[in-house]
Order: sequence, then C-alpha cells, then structure tokens
Amino acid sequence: MTEKTNLFAFRIPILMTALLIPALSMGINQSYSEQTFVYVSNGEDGDISVMKLDPETGDIKMVEKVPAGPNVKHMALSPDHRFLYASVRSEPFSVITYSITPETGNLNQLSKELLPYNMAYISVDQSGRYLFSVSYTDAKIEVNPIGLDGVVKSEPVQVISTGPNPHSILVDRSNQFVYVPHLGNAQIKQFLFNETSGVLTPNDPETVFTEDGSGPRHFDFSPDNRFVYVSSEMDGMVYSYKIDNETGILDEIQRILAIPPNLSPEAEIPAHGDGDGDEDRSQEAEDEEVTTFGVADIHITPNGKWLYVSVRATNTITAFGVDPHSGNLTYIGSYDTEKIHRGIYIDPRGKFVIAAGQESGYISIHAINEETGELKFLNRYETGKDPNWIESVEFK
Repeated sequence: MTEKTNLFAFRIPILMTALLIPALSMGINQSYSEQTFVYVSNGEDGDISVMKLDPETGDIKMVEKVPAGPNVKHMALSPDHRFLYASVRSEPFSVITYSITPETGNLNQLSKELLPYNMAYISVDQSGRYLFSVSYTDAKIEVNPIGLDGVVKSEPVQVISTGPNPHSILVDRSNQFVYVPHLGNAQIKQFLFNETSGVLTPNDPETVFTEDGSGPRHFDFSPDNRFVYVSSEMDGMVYSYKIDNETGILDEIQRILAIPPNLSPEAEIPAHGDGDGDEDRSQEAEDEEVTTFGVADIHITPNGKWLYVSVRATNTITAFGVDPHSGNLTYIGSYDTEKIHRGIYIDPRGKFVIAAGQESGYISIHAINEETGELKFLNRYETGKDPNWIESVEFK
C-alpha cells in the first residue's frame, strides 16, 4: 500500500466522524426541542393543569398547575401557539391571557380582563387578532380585539343578541366565515367575517336548521375546509355539511347516529345539568320530559381520516371514518372512557384521543389505530376536580 493510500485511509474515519457528530447533535437538539404539552382546565379547583405528553408513547407527566379562577372552563389557543386563553365562568366573568413557554410548556398570566357575560365557548380567528365568544345563558355573541402583545382587550368590537343557547363559535380555515350552533332552537347561524375590522355580518341565508329538539352543540372543520361536522347533544346525531368556499353557505349531506348501537333511540337518558351554568336549561328540559344523549365534543384528526365524538350518557367515545371525497362518515365503534367526558381532544400529531372526565377527575389517553381509526386505551392520569376542556400544542 502506498503512502498516499495510507493517508487517504486515515482520513476516512476522520471525515466520517466530522459528518456524524453534527448529525447526531442535530438529532439530539431536534429530539429535545420537539415538545408536546396538554392543558386541562379544572373547573372546581379553579386552575389549569399543564402536562407534558410523550408524542410516541402517550405517557403524560404533570408539569404544573396554574391558578385561573373558580369555574374556569373553555380555553383557546392563538394560531401561533404563543398564547392560551381561558374563560372564567364565575363572577366577575373574565377571560385570562397566558403566554406559553415553548421549552417547558409553563403558563405565565399576562392579563385577566372582565367580560360582561358568562362565556361558554371561546375561540380565536386565524390571524390571532380577535377572540370570539358566546354566552349560553345570555344569548350573546361577542368579538373582542387581541393586541399585538397577545392580550385580549375587554372593550368588544361587537356584541350580537342572538337566539337561545349558542354553544360554540369558530371561524373557518380561510378566516372568512363564522358559524354558531344554537342548542336552544336547533339552528346554526352563518356569518361573514371581516378580518380587518373584526365585524360579523349575517350571511344569506343567516340560518341552517337541524331537526327540532336536536340541540346542535360543537363542531369541527375538515383539514381541507370542505366539510363541517356538528355534534347534536339531544338527539345523539352528527350532522355533516359541505361548505361553499365562495359563499360560506352550509349544505347538509348526512346525518348519522353517534350513540353506541346497543343504545337505541328509545333508551335516551334524562337530561341533567353540566355544572357549567346550564341548570336552567336542564330544569326546563326535565319539566318538558325532554331526554338527551349528552353528545358533546367533536374533533377530526389532522389528516382528515378519522372523527371522534364524546357521548356522555354512555361514557364512550364514538369513532367514524371520513370519506375524503364525499365527506360522509362511517361508524367504526364506541369505546369506554372517563365518566362524563365533556371535553375530548386529539394531539397535534393525530396519534391519541384525550378525554377529560368531568366527574372522575382524570384524563384518559387512547391510541388511534392509523389503519382503522379504532381506539386503544393506554392509561389514565389524575388532573384535578371537574376537568372539562383540553388544548394541546407541539413545539418543534
């Protein structure tokens, strides 16, 4: 072997080491920086649990509990995941702005602004400049500005008197159209949204009707913004709609039961309060001998393949397959979970369904079968008294 060959052979390991060390270092840094956090509001405790989720195994560890206020309920994330907003549904009614520390998931309270009404649901527009909220008890829709510092301002852009019991509000993925299901009169109101001024204007037609007494509650958009899926609390259905992306008008395409097959429509469960200020509605329902399946939260996976719905009457999560072309749903199965799981959530990677048991004080983690959409129970973790709403973020 020549001297030149020996020198070349000697340089190869050095070259490989030089290439390998940065690669390994990048891998280490990437692994360290990819953090997934879960936030759970605990109404009775008046705080928010901050938990770290292992995105591969589904294991969860408590990070901290942050004070909020008695009856803290619904939460919403800013589009850039820098801020978390929480609605406090005890007097004085308010919305709290927290900043999120990406490295640890910790929350830092920036402000607590008063709101005139008890807000059952809050969400943020796609630009992060406006907070939408609805008051179930006062029949109001409100839009509040969000400053460049991420803080919600108490002086609203707009307050709309609306129909009975609005239960949720979301803007579509194009940031042009806003929808508000009204549980009290079986309607979904449609609005045009001006993302410059923050003003909502009734669309034409203003309303889409569901079945009388159905109780439309929550909804979610398909990732491609072509379809909307609405959970219906009273009749146990999921209503599916196609969105006209030019006008924002919804066109119904399907109705499908979300309740387990062994629970027939004749076996409905008597209505009961949610412990969130809905007791007046529940009393009226009992007086009229109305029954409910307690269908509540609804979410679709990031890839648009699977849809999951919480059914409180049976403490189960219903799974559906989603046809990407027609938008139609196909029933997969129903899976046991926490007691009265008012809120469920899908992690940012679409690998797990997390359910908060309002009457158990625990959250359960269910793995999603990527091929079938079926759920497999993994574990449960104590979070606090009256856990209800869940949000989750991933930082890369």
